[in-house]
Amino acid sequence: MRQAYACLFYIVMNFFKEINKENLSWALYDWANSAYATTVLAVFFPVFFSEFWSRGAEASITTARIGIANSLIGVILMIIAPVLGTMSDISGSKKKYLMIATAGGAISTAGLYFIGGGEWAAALLFYSVSSVCFSTGIIFYDALLSSVAGKQKYNMVSSFGYALGYLGGGVLLAVNIFMTLKPQMFGLISGSEAVRLSFVAVAVWWLVFSIPLFLFVKEKRGDTDKEKISLRIRKSFIQILDTFTHIREIRNVYLFLIAYWLYIDGVDTIIRMAMDFGLSIGLERNSLITALLITQFVGFPAALFTGLIFKGKSGARKGIFLTIFAYFLITIFGSMMQKEYHFYILAITVGLVQGGIQALSRSYFAAIIPEAKSGEFFGFYNMIGKFAVILGPLFIAVTGLTLRNFGFSSGAASRGGVLSVSVFFILGGIIFYMSGRDKQG
Repeated sequence: MRQAYACLFYIVMNFFKEINKENLSWALYDWANSAYATTVLAVFFPVFFSEFWSRGAEASITTARIGIANSLIGVILMIIAPVLGTMSDISGSKKKYLMIATAGGAISTAGLYFIGGGEWAAALLFYSVSSVCFSTGIIFYDALLSSVAGKQKYNMVSSFGYALGYLGGGVLLAVNIFMTLKPQMFGLISGSEAVRLSFVAVAVWWLVFSIPLFLFVKEKRGDTDKEKISLRIRKSFIQILDTFTHIREIRNVYLFLIAYWLYIDGVDTIIRMAMDFGLSIGLERNSLITALLITQFVGFPAALFTGLIFKGKSGARKGIFLTIFAYFLITIFGSMMQKEYHFYILAITVGLVQGGIQALSRSYFAAIIPEAKSGEFFGFYNMIGKFAVILGPLFIAVTGLTLRNFGFSSGAASRGGVLSVSVFFILGGIIFYMSGRDKQG
């Protein structure tokens, strides 16, 4: 155990030798908004929606309500992500757009506290607004990477951000879970009140830890002018069409985006379907939440280690290949999972590679795109990520239903659905290899 702590201390200290105040201020936004990803998206909103806001409804109706809301959110983000990214490039003020998204996300998240039992439509409205703000904020945040780090530090700074995100999201989630288990210690009446207060805690956490970015990150500005919003939107559509028209000139970026769409689809599907799959094989809800916490805290040192080991664009390529292969093995292991401790092994393994594949993908993409169009390109990057959220779970569902219709048992069909996710990693790895063979890559 001492050796493990010494190794973690060594990794952290080596990171801080390379990290300056601007890098840290930028990365703290990951610490800030990851509280929303863990407490709201992953755990409390789905559970509380079912037990409080949609109480009395059949399980299938509750699932449909959340599913439709998430699909609509995905469609909205697919439409607006490239436009907002391009507008931020034109205006030369990504920080301003990020500030608006952060404020909107925090306010709508805190608003969940005031929604009463049975008011499922209002809960979904506030959730949808906060989710859209959360995702659009990531576009501007990612695009600021080139303002805080040179290309040689992209991998390290990007990994540092993801590492802080895992740690920050995990810390607040642990506090919120403890608050729901022991509400009286916090002067609260019940666990239900504690869950509602957790949404306010996320909003405050998100706002407070975003402040360093807005104070200390100096944005690289292009030629800016004070144009009307309508003119900026018109220009953004023109630039987007121009990007599509000249896509052959940036073929390495185009191929990478296809590869990213495939393998990140697999990653996101595992993240979103793990809890449902765990419940389907009889695991307790508390065990699943514990597994999520394990993934968060393992992800912190793992993401830091990734940034130290894989440096530069070539290092990022090697790291992405390695993590794609690791995820391929994870899907095979997941499809054979039988016991509770298997799920914990899976949680640890995912924690080791999840932050790495996300951080290296972001830094690699930043290294191969024009800096002047970082907002526009990261708009496409995030749009593809949102499209993956729609496709992956659907692929599992169709595969499972098909196997069921062919006479397989329910358990075998579910495992076949999990195994089918490996296709995304196989195809993603092949196309990612092809993108590196391009002369411009």
